[in-house]
Amino acid sequence: MLQSLIFDMDGTLFQTDKILELSLEDTFNHLRRLNKWDAVTPIDKYREIMGVPLPKVWETLLPDHSIEVREQIDTYFLERLIENISNGKGALYPNVKEVFNYLKENNYSIYIASNGLTEYLKAIVNYYDLDYWVTEFFSIQQITTLDKGDLVKDIIKKYNIEKAAVVGDRLSDINAAKDNGLISIGCNFDFAQEDELAQADWVIDDLIELTTILPKL
Repeated sequence: MLQSLIFDMDGTLFQTDKILELSLEDTFNHLRRLNKWDAVTPIDKYREIMGVPLPKVWETLLPDHSIEVREQIDTYFLERLIENISNGKGALYPNVKEVFNYLKENNYSIYIASNGLTEYLKAIVNYYDLDYWVTEFFSIQQITTLDKGDLVKDIIKKYNIEKAAVVGDRLSDINAAKDNGLISIGCNFDFAQEDELAQADWVIDDLIELTTILPKL
């Protein structure tokens, strides 16, 4: 029987799409004011790579900019994201709290492993009171490799987890499960890609489906 579930945050628990375009547009307007950008905001490109750590985001979106500029933009973007979360412009996916209640009632431990930065995750957890259910959230910032498999490994080691599933929408989540001998549950949500989900052990279209899948595991 499974003991624990390790959830991704963006595109799995939190509807990042609701604040992504707004925050990215703010950020590239900032670049334009600095005369460091003169094209359209690359929202579609960001959607393609959604789920990778932010340093890799800026390598992709700003390949011709210096590391210093990328770091400045990273900070600015994070500020915009947190402000939009705090202003209630984001949202959890349907049934997050219902599923978390089910898990808590059935003695599952809940963890979050995200490629998001610590302050960003903290803003979401605090705004939606997720710490009522979640034992601990982990950010990719906490490890040097920027590999979600290593992040999940740290969770397993810290909490002596033997049987668990990783729930997420991208290949990094599926691989993190495989790398650690865990079950992978792919979420067919906003940023998911069919070829990536094909590699998961299970695929769901709504988090509420976990309540029927988990007893089978």
